[in-house]
Amino acid sequence: MNTPPIIVTVSPEPVLEGLAASLARPGGRFTGIAEAAADLNPKQLELLRGVVPRLSRIGVLVNPNNVAHPAQVTRLLLASQKVGVQVVLGEAGTVQQIDPSFAALAQHHVHAAAVVTDTFFGEHLEVLGRAALKYRLPSIYLEREYTDAGGLMSYGPALIENFRRAATYVDKILKGADPAQLPFEQPTTYVLTINTRTAKALNLTIPHALLLRADGVVE
Repeated sequence: MNTPPIIVTVSPEPVLEGLAASLARPGGRFTGIAEAAADLNPKQLELLRGVVPRLSRIGVLVNPNNVAHPAQVTRLLLASQKVGVQVVLGEAGTVQQIDPSFAALAQHHVHAAAVVTDTFFGEHLEVLGRAALKYRLPSIYLEREYTDAGGLMSYGPALIENFRRAATYVDKILKGADPAQLPFEQPTTYVLTINTRTAKALNLTIPHALLLRADGVVE
């Protein structure tokens, strides 16, 4: 029986997640959009430093069960080293581990936190937002939903555009294209969202120039 093609709209690391042999030639039934989350680390660090000028140590929360996270952490380490920022890792694979992980990061005197994109984390946005605020850690994420739930900032692909672009894959496959030969594409539109209510709770002043750059502001 023929297996149907699957068009992926959200995947930071299709190769590491076993969805493709390579981005250029997937080689199987999966194709679509790769979020390229790890490549956004320099920009996210830049944004955090614009809000937390004394940033010299950042906490990074990962899910130990996510096979894509080690590669993303490696790239984040490289990006942070270039700007003299030390990285402290925290892990959470269950809801019960989220608060203690943020507490541990705070005990290591990090000045901010970055949460690596993850399906499990996405299911517990409010828990992450409350923990970051509880331990007074300015936090940045990939998707806007985290910022809506109380995170300080998010910068990443506009997911709605991914869904729209997925329609072009459907069209090509219906016309006979082989998904194994359709390259994974990179996002073309990125959005910055800032939660000014969270900034106020953390006694942070968001630079006016940064607010003007934001695509969305949560008040």
